[in-house]
Amino acid sequence: MIAERILGDELMPIYEKVTAGVRLDEADGRLLYKTPNLTGVGYLANIVRERLHGDRAYYVRNQHINYTNLCNKLCKFCSFYAKKGGPAPYTLTPEQVKQRLRQYLHVPITEVHIVGGIHPKLPFQYYLDLLHAVKEVRPGVHIKAFTAVEIVQIAEVAGMGYEDTLRALKQAGLDSLPGGGLEIFSERIHQELFPRKIGGEEWSEVARAAARVGLSQYATMLYGHIESIEERVEHLLRLRELQDETGHFLALTPLSFHPEGTELEHLSHPSGYDDLRNIAVSRLMLDNFPHIKSFWVMNTPAVTQVALWYGADDVDGTVHEYEITYQDEAPGERHQVLTRQQMIEMILEAGRVPVERDSHYNEVPPRPEEKVLVTV
Repeated sequence: MIAERILGDELMPIYEKVTAGVRLDEADGRLLYKTPNLTGVGYLANIVRERLHGDRAYYVRNQHINYTNLCNKLCKFCSFYAKKGGPAPYTLTPEQVKQRLRQYLHVPITEVHIVGGIHPKLPFQYYLDLLHAVKEVRPGVHIKAFTAVEIVQIAEVAGMGYEDTLRALKQAGLDSLPGGGLEIFSERIHQELFPRKIGGEEWSEVARAAARVGLSQYATMLYGHIESIEERVEHLLRLRELQDETGHFLALTPLSFHPEGTELEHLSHPSGYDDLRNIAVSRLMLDNFPHIKSFWVMNTPAVTQVALWYGADDVDGTVHEYEITYQDEAPGERHQVLTRQQMIEMILEAGRVPVERDSHYNEVPPRPEEKVLVTV
């Protein structure tokens, strides 16, 4: 039997659960992280991935806008916020946001992804104006904006509760929430790396409020810093429990930690080995999450191609102007954009079928004027 040869005695009990559709438990999660048989873990994850999505691999045409890098949270893992010897401070006006959007009006973008630092002096109206600006330039676009940490700040300056704040933002154009801000559920890591930011309980409360007002949401897990295997498993289990409760999460993106320019610069850089394992374990543990994403900007296109056989069914999007983490293609060169053609070729080269999606994973039909030249 092929499965027995690939998995061995160690992983066959998990194979029996996976093929029977039985939910994995904490002990299974720890084993999946600790076993040296990464190929076996990927084999198991691919069973689930193909059960849900077959050969389909999703991508989206999107644009990222980071509206400010001023932040009062001072997280040790962050290289984005303005500080002495680091990035220069900036805050975009709504008009500047419009200008950035107009730069790509020739691209049929379906999603604008907006996040920023926690700027204590921005008024509530600023966030409403930001959303209005996006919808003015791109009336039909889906706005995915504001992590739970930002929502807490926005609610504070608005003088409202989470639900009322989210309703007001939704009325102004907000369509869904991204998943950042939590990093990982562990309270130990919260106190060590980002004590000024909200913890897991408050993040979950914002998620529940988003579900109640009808906003979908994405989730993330930041790995590769000081977390333990047990804390990774705990994070996935708590997300799974929250999804059982709310049902509003669309996808999980495991995010590899890049130490460059942070207070944790002494730590090792992420490896493709760890990227693939976290994607695979996430797919296996999160049986109630429809999609698992490999974010090519952090994982690299090459690792993302392999990840499509290790549980991932989504490669994210064309991106444009992502400022939080960069991939160096060569010394001094920043590569943050893949064209639609490049996305398609990347997926085809990996042996999967490319499907353009919108933010809710509805298929976007090909446009008559667009042709795909397959060169792989």
